[in-house]
Amino acid sequence: MLIHNTGPLRVQRSMSAEVAIQPLEDVSPQIMCSSPQPSPQPRAKVLREDLIKILDPSRKKLSSLETQRIAGVLDDCIARVETVALLPAVLTRLGGLSVGLGLELEGALREHQRIGERLGGLGQKLVAGEAGERARAELERALPSSLRNVLRLLRAHPAATRALRSEAEVGGQGVCEGVRGLAGELQELRGVLLEKLLTSPAEERERTRYMQEVSLRHGNNMELVATLEMEVAAAIKDRDAETSKKNEVIRKLKSSLHQMEKISEDFVLRTQQDADKQNQSDAKTSEGRRARMQQEANQLRVQLNNLISENREVETALRKKKYKVETEIENWIQKYDADMGEKQWELEDMTRVYEEEKEELRELEEAYAVLEQEFSQIQEERRLAEERREEEQKELEKKSRAATIIQAYWRGHRVRKAMRGKGKKGSKGKKGKGKKGK
Repeated sequence: MLIHNTGPLRVQRSMSAEVAIQPLEDVSPQIMCSSPQPSPQPRAKVLREDLIKILDPSRKKLSSLETQRIAGVLDDCIARVETVALLPAVLTRLGGLSVGLGLELEGALREHQRIGERLGGLGQKLVAGEAGERARAELERALPSSLRNVLRLLRAHPAATRALRSEAEVGGQGVCEGVRGLAGELQELRGVLLEKLLTSPAEERERTRYMQEVSLRHGNNMELVATLEMEVAAAIKDRDAETSKKNEVIRKLKSSLHQMEKISEDFVLRTQQDADKQNQSDAKTSEGRRARMQQEANQLRVQLNNLISENREVETALRKKKYKVETEIENWIQKYDADMGEKQWELEDMTRVYEEEKEELRELEEAYAVLEQEFSQIQEERRLAEERREEEQKELEKKSRAATIIQAYWRGHRVRKAMRGKGKKGSKGKKGKGKKGK
C-alpha cells in the first residue's frame, strides 16, 4: 500500500519544491522594477527565510505511535531490500564467509543459491512439457520462501548481517543494481512520507496559502514580462528606424569621402611633381658640395696620418714608462707579501696569547661567580641574623615594657588595697569613740 502511494507523494513534493523555489527568482525582478530602493537583497533574504520556515516541518520527531510504526515498517522494508541487493555478491563469495556465519544461515544461503541456479538452468534449457512447467512453478514458489527464510535468519543474527554487508562492500561486484535502485526509491519515499507525517494541518494550510500567493505573484510577473516585451519590441522598432537614418548618413559620408579621396589624389600628384623638380635642383647643388667635402676629407686624412706618426712616438715612450712602473709595483708587492707574512706570524702569536688569557679570564669569572654566590649567601645569612636579632631586641623591649606596666599596675593595686584597709580601720575607730561618749 505504501509503494502504491509513492507516485502522488513524489509528484506533490516535486510540485511544491518547484513552486516554492521559483518565486525567489520570479519575485526579485518585480521588486527591482517597482521598488525605488537600489538593492532588494534584504527583502529577498526575508522571503527566503519565510520560505524555509514554511517548507520545513516544525516537528523533528514522530509523536504518535501510529506514525512511528509506519516509519518503522518502511525502515524494515528498506533494510530488507538493501540486504536482498547484496545477496548476489554474497553468494559469489560464500566460501570465504562460511567461517563467520552460523551453520543454519550458511545452509539457508546455499539452499537459496541452489534454487536460484536450478531456476536459471531451467530458463536456459527452455524445458517444455507439463513436468518442466511444474518444476518451474515449484522453484518459483520455493525461491521467495527461501528468501524469506534467509531474511529471517539474518534478522536474528545482526552480526552476520553486518559481516555480509562489509564483505559485499569490499567485493563491490554482483550487487543487484535494480534492487539497489528500488532501495533508493524507497529511501526517497521515506523522506516524502516523513515530511508528510511531520507536517501539521496548520503548516499544510500555510504551505497551500503560500503556494497560491506564489502562483499569483508568478501571474503578475508574467504580465510584467509581457509588458516589458512590448516595450522591448517598441524600443527595437525605434532602434531600427534610428539605424536606417544613421545608415543614410553613413552613405552620404562615404560619398563625400570618395570625392575627398579624388581631390587628395590630385593634390598628391601635384606635390610629387613639385618634389621631383626640387630633387633635381638639390642634386645639382649637392654635386658641388660633395666635391668640396671630398677635398676637405683629403686634407683631414693627411692631418690624421701626421697625428698617427706623432702618437706612435708618444705611445712608445709611454710603454717604456709603463714597464718601469709595473716593475716597481711588482717589487712593492713582493715586499708587501714579506711584511704581511711577518705580521701574520705576529698576529697568530698574539691570537694564541689572547686565547690563553681568555681561558684564564673564563676560569677567573667562574671562580668569581662561585665566590659571588657564596658572598650573596653570607650576606643573606647576615641579613637574616640581623633581622632575627632586631626581632629579638624588639621582643625583649616589648617584654620589658610589659613587665614594667604589670609591676606598675601591681604596685598601684597594692597601694590602693592598703589605702582601703586604712580607711576601714579609721571608720571603725570613729564609731567606737561615739559609743563611749553616749
